[in-house]
Amino acid sequence: MEYKKLQNGSDIRGVALEGIEGQNVNLTEKVCKDIGRGFALWLIKKTGKTNLRVAIGRDSRLSGEKLCNWICSAMVEQGLNITNFGMASTPAMFMSTVTEGYMFDGSIMITASHLPFNRNGFKFFTAGGGLESANIKEILAFAESDQQTGLAKGSIENAEFMDTYSKILADKIRSATGENEPLKGFKIVVDAGNGAGGFYVDKVLKPLGADTTGSRFLDPDGSFPNHIPNPENAEAMESITDAVKEVGADLGIIFDTDVDRAGAVLADGSELNRNRIIAMLSAILLREYPNTTIVTDSITSTGLAKFIKEKGGVHHRFKRGYRNVINESIRLNNLGQDSQLAIETSGHGALKENYFLDDGAYLVTKLLIELARGKKNGYTLASLIDTLEEPKESMEFRMNILTEDFKAYGQDVLDKLNEYAKTQKAWSLEKENYEGVRVNLNRCNGNGWFLLRLSLHDPLLPLNIESNSKGGAKKIAMQLYEFVKTFDKLDASSLANFVNG
Repeated sequence: MEYKKLQNGSDIRGVALEGIEGQNVNLTEKVCKDIGRGFALWLIKKTGKTNLRVAIGRDSRLSGEKLCNWICSAMVEQGLNITNFGMASTPAMFMSTVTEGYMFDGSIMITASHLPFNRNGFKFFTAGGGLESANIKEILAFAESDQQTGLAKGSIENAEFMDTYSKILADKIRSATGENEPLKGFKIVVDAGNGAGGFYVDKVLKPLGADTTGSRFLDPDGSFPNHIPNPENAEAMESITDAVKEVGADLGIIFDTDVDRAGAVLADGSELNRNRIIAMLSAILLREYPNTTIVTDSITSTGLAKFIKEKGGVHHRFKRGYRNVINESIRLNNLGQDSQLAIETSGHGALKENYFLDDGAYLVTKLLIELARGKKNGYTLASLIDTLEEPKESMEFRMNILTEDFKAYGQDVLDKLNEYAKTQKAWSLEKENYEGVRVNLNRCNGNGWFLLRLSLHDPLLPLNIESNSKGGAKKIAMQLYEFVKTFDKLDASSLANFVNG
């Protein structure tokens, strides 16, 4: 097989288990061992060192232990000294490269985030952060080669790191609040979706005094029997909302499988995800860092942009892809423009104060600090975003591109749409736009906006529509459909069904 097909942006992902028709296993023993050898070669080249220490962890996936054994055995054969942390979170694996007393040369997390049970993959870190797409390409090129390090065999040992990582989070809350048990008197429930996030209850919340009665699906189970561990999934959000309502919790927390993303539910049962969690974190950070720039992905709402501006911040709407928003925030900082937060509507959020690491547990930790402060000072988390204007309607359509050269075809659609938009009196192109074509429409023609963009990896054009008026989304969709229906290699059936329904 072509190893480059396993690349998914800055990760490696593939099929690790049989069980879904048409999806053949491509993360075989040979492939995993080759990837381990490839990472060893890359890390030696990167660091210029030969006596290298690498930490490895995995989420709850059924194939995790098997893949761990394979990749570890290959790295040991190539001369690396491996420490296996077992069940861990993705952010913790990065922290093992920068935490005093550990300081590994590199680390690997075995995960496929929220993807189905049969999938798995690898994320790689050094102390400089997560690897970039170009690094993964190089690792896979090494994997396909016959090159060896030529080093004497390394070693492997088992150890524990989640206690250390959890204490970092708990101590941050203690330090910010000045109390040993700042969550005493609060009911806080967690839904880990049977992923790797169950540790947050016993290792963070309970030591801080929280009552976690009513938490659910904390036990790791890689078959994910209850719901997909994904804060963007409607069933998952319904689950944590139910948990909050059942016990009258002050806050509900939900993690994705490997804990690099999080969502929350407030005491009144309202969801804190997508634009709302961005607004919440922006409100918190703009009090700590006035005038800072908040970098988001391209599909955030006009209401969020207004909210950030009213709070004294600068909203910088950029491209989809968590590495894209993180790298853009880093770029702005390097230019002298302070940017404390880079975050996607998916819940991927990274803070400058935390190594620009997308860490769901750290985002939740920021919420808990504010929850405790609010009780002391007479405000609630909900009050921090009570001026956020939310759209009346918001939806997404995913239109498949039915040709092999999908990127060129998709770009042609976007180029022609950009010119077409200039001819429409009721349309106005967004002036500062970094991805696809974003168009604002006046009140008579939908009172909102749409964004058509090319998917980062897949042969499709995602379309996001948002309206501030009831029925406005359909008005917007009808106008855009008149344009897209002229492209015979674009499957716009989902949009057509909405328009004609």
